[in-house]
Amino acid sequence: MEGIYLDNGATTFPKAPGVVESIGNYLTNIGCNINRGAYNSSFQAENLIYDTRELLCELFNFHKAENVVFTKSITESLNVLIKGLCKKGDHVIVSSMEHNAVMRPINSLKNMGVEYSRVKCSQVGDLNPSDLLKHIKKNTKAVIMLQASNVCGTILDLESVGKICKEKGIYFIIDTAQTAGFLNVDYEKLNADVIAFTGHKGLLGPQGIGGFAISDTLAKEIDSFIDGGTGSLSEHELQPQYMPDKFEAGTLNIPGIFGLNASLKYLLKEGISSIRQKELYLLEEFLNKVSNINSIRIVGKNGIEDRTSLVSLDFTNHDNGEISYRLYKEFGIMTRCGLHCAPSAHKTLNTFPHGTVRFSFSHFNTIHEVNYTIESINKCIK
Repeated sequence: MEGIYLDNGATTFPKAPGVVESIGNYLTNIGCNINRGAYNSSFQAENLIYDTRELLCELFNFHKAENVVFTKSITESLNVLIKGLCKKGDHVIVSSMEHNAVMRPINSLKNMGVEYSRVKCSQVGDLNPSDLLKHIKKNTKAVIMLQASNVCGTILDLESVGKICKEKGIYFIIDTAQTAGFLNVDYEKLNADVIAFTGHKGLLGPQGIGGFAISDTLAKEIDSFIDGGTGSLSEHELQPQYMPDKFEAGTLNIPGIFGLNASLKYLLKEGISSIRQKELYLLEEFLNKVSNINSIRIVGKNGIEDRTSLVSLDFTNHDNGEISYRLYKEFGIMTRCGLHCAPSAHKTLNTFPHGTVRFSFSHFNTIHEVNYTIESINKCIK
């Protein structure tokens, strides 16, 4: 039985070439902390971490390496940003496609007097940017939105949203969990104030490393989320306020950063557009073939325009959970079934509460795997 991994929307596998070797090199040959030791191995680690910040600047068209902050995940990044920025009396705007990495932190602040509005997207996940205008209030502090849905793959028109935010003087926080490494995410073009990212999805790095690239203005307004040792200003018992130390208390996931460094170099060498072209080729083949199968609803857009390389299917005459289980048990195909930590998105797409079966492709997948998956789906629904 073949083993086919189609759950790249949750975490990519395999990782980029060089990731394992880079992590192993750190653990085997370096192993020390940064900002704490005046010896060569510490300097070596510090240099690579700064190099990784610069690689992320190159990837996102961002221009200040010290304002690239590392966290353990994009979920942690969004918590730092949302809970550090929003105060009693503030109002924020989100889309109806958001992941719980945004919705849970925001809802946790409701009892503290923070309110939010949700811009309704279409039944295929599209956002009409002009709908944002009716939700803007005098106390609107920020717009927080994902760039693409983790449920149906629809890419939101955040460039237009960013222009509105800039005109209205509202902070714009972007969640790139499903786009970084697949789309050209341009900080300047999007008029972003901060881009949050994770290493283990489209960036093809290891789990446990994420972060954000933030403007000076927003960085000054956000309170630090975790305070502690940084190796800097150790004579003081208050958190340093300069970047990135303000947001990087404690020991960083240095092995994860070493792995991310290797994956970023791979991505920049291969080219994001080349990777996107390969993934869209696989996506188009899958969509064309699955659309001819009865009793299957493609959730979201039927074509490859304005979408990422993941597809959610609703098996209308079958239990989605059973189909996902059989695809793995009988055919070795690994998918993700359920609500994908995004109940609001599923309500928007009319797939709540039963959810969908999600197939998410990487450029490491092959056309043979696409065809095998289609054959297996047909066998499951007979």
